[in-house]
Amino acid sequence: MSTGTPARILVVEDEPKMAALVSDYLRAAGHEPHCMADGLGVVAAYREHRHDLILLDLMLPGRSGLDICRELRTFSDVPIVMLTARVEEADRLLGLDLGADDYICKTPFSPREIVARVKAILRRSRMADRAEPPAVHIDEDGLRAAYQGMPLDLTPIEFRLLKTLAGTPGRVFSRDVLLDRLHADQRAVTDRAVDSHVKNLRRKLEAAGAQADCIRSIYGVGYRFDP
Repeated sequence: MSTGTPARILVVEDEPKMAALVSDYLRAAGHEPHCMADGLGVVAAYREHRHDLILLDLMLPGRSGLDICRELRTFSDVPIVMLTARVEEADRLLGLDLGADDYICKTPFSPREIVARVKAILRRSRMADRAEPPAVHIDEDGLRAAYQGMPLDLTPIEFRLLKTLAGTPGRVFSRDVLLDRLHADQRAVTDRAVDSHVKNLRRKLEAAGAQADCIRSIYGVGYRFDP
């Protein structure tokens, strides 16, 4: 039975029987699954096909799911559901901290649960796509941004910070995740450097008419953008 508008779903799973079973259930639900058995070409495949959701195994030949998730989050907010046989709390939190939208344990394995989670995440993602246009306008090609039509004079780091936070309003980003987005060259900087950039960005947004707390500090975690 179809669960709504078909979605192109990338299934990255190195166990052939499991990948085939998940794909069969997704196809029966009306979706269009595409399977990959290792992690090396995942980012390139997503860049080419722009799937609507990615089911990503944690332990993969060639490259781990966590590494893939980390790179995808530097340029895309595609929904990511991580699949793993590792149930340790640290693994779960790490996956979510890197930007995964959900985390499903494969023991016991339930393809029906995977389809249900996929349906729920796609519904949330599509509702966000239909939301009113954001107050923040981002011009990636020109590295320009504006708030309510007023141009913002941002440094490149402040631009990337605003793009990340405003791209997913209401989502909490840890300092470590923000550092990954701000410094693609993996330079040796402390996570407290993010605080300084946030302070400057807040000041510029306020000057353009934004609320003082549009970028909220979440104690012990990081920051959230509330337009």
